[in-house]
Amino acid sequence: MKHGGCSFSSTLRPSYRDFRSNAWVLWSVHHLPDIPDSMWRCSKFPNYGCLSVFGGGSSSVAINIVGGTISDVWKGAQQRSLPMALFGTTSVVGIALGPFVGGAITTHLSLRWIYWVLLISIGTLLPVFWFFLVETRGDIILAQDAKRWRKEHPDAEPRYAEAEIDQPSMIHRLKIWFKRPIKMLLTEWVVFSQTLWVSFAWGLLFLFQSSVPQTFSTNYGFNKFENSLIQLALSVGAVVATIINPIQDHQYLVSAKRSRDGHTIPEARLYSSVPGSLLFTAGLFWYGWANYPHVLWVVPMFGIGFVGFGIYSIYLAVVTYLTDSYEKYAASALSAASLGRNTFGAFLPLASPALYTNLGFQWASSLLGFIALVLTLAPVILIVKGEEIRKRSPFMKDAVFNKKGDKGESSADPQIGDEFRA
Repeated sequence: MKHGGCSFSSTLRPSYRDFRSNAWVLWSVHHLPDIPDSMWRCSKFPNYGCLSVFGGGSSSVAINIVGGTISDVWKGAQQRSLPMALFGTTSVVGIALGPFVGGAITTHLSLRWIYWVLLISIGTLLPVFWFFLVETRGDIILAQDAKRWRKEHPDAEPRYAEAEIDQPSMIHRLKIWFKRPIKMLLTEWVVFSQTLWVSFAWGLLFLFQSSVPQTFSTNYGFNKFENSLIQLALSVGAVVATIINPIQDHQYLVSAKRSRDGHTIPEARLYSSVPGSLLFTAGLFWYGWANYPHVLWVVPMFGIGFVGFGIYSIYLAVVTYLTDSYEKYAASALSAASLGRNTFGAFLPLASPALYTNLGFQWASSLLGFIALVLTLAPVILIVKGEEIRKRSPFMKDAVFNKKGDKGESSADPQIGDEFRA
């Protein structure tokens, strides 16, 4: 249910970055809906499913907006490498940290204390956001400066920032924010293929993760908190992948020597995702066939670590490749990918109990592994055919920031269509 809310809010991702000020809009949309959510849960409100939709919709904002924001702040693929790598690390590490923190709270307190802790943390973050979050988007900063100048010089000839001139109506912008991610998903092969790849991988990850309490409780008699500790192997795998990620960055940067125009090749972002996808697949098989009561519990845990390593490689490859390919439209491209990722992450895990009960722990994980193996073809196809595909994309032709600095998420290319100008 929470991922279902994430899916809806993903289509609105570009809009969050188009308001003033981004910091406070981000905090408001990300946290304020969680306040009544947490209060209702703490007060024994019965309909948890309904509340999860609101909680998921609001909590997805932060992870949905970061890729586009990084693209705004760090111009150029080389500058973006480290911020995007760290972003990918926190995204994957958090998947296991959530069950760990929740397991610790419910073991020593109660289920409702999860939401009390959430409510307390939201209130604590309020002054942090107020004092330390500043505006980073260039066109908004210029508009704020121009507005301040007009206020300080009321008698002088007014000055306006470019973003203030011919500003479309809110209705027009809302149409763009809804349409552009969907249009890119349906018409851009790169966006469609990357979305399909990361969506299945993300869904398999959550389906697989949902099986951990079932398998370790049955085979090893682990309690709730011990199961949450096992899932930290996902985080360990992601951290290891982060440590060796500079090798991938180096391969990406040296790809400029092989290109005709001297620029880095976007498909070089996908190199590490091929072995990463294979490790993701191997981890699923390892986890399944090591899951026997007579096998020491640490053996299947290593399989979970490989899954964490692999999903980090896949997720980072998709985020960096889409950001580099659709620089100006990065938020819309990532929004489309996030729509699919959250949808698959919401519904595939529902099959976990039945799948692992009917097929058994070994063959259920093997089925996931075979699907993951087929998905490995996605980065291979783009590495081979990516340049040819990019040449046919009207969005990519208009996607690179110019030297003067574009405001982003707009279009002057008539091939894209007037209805997508913002």
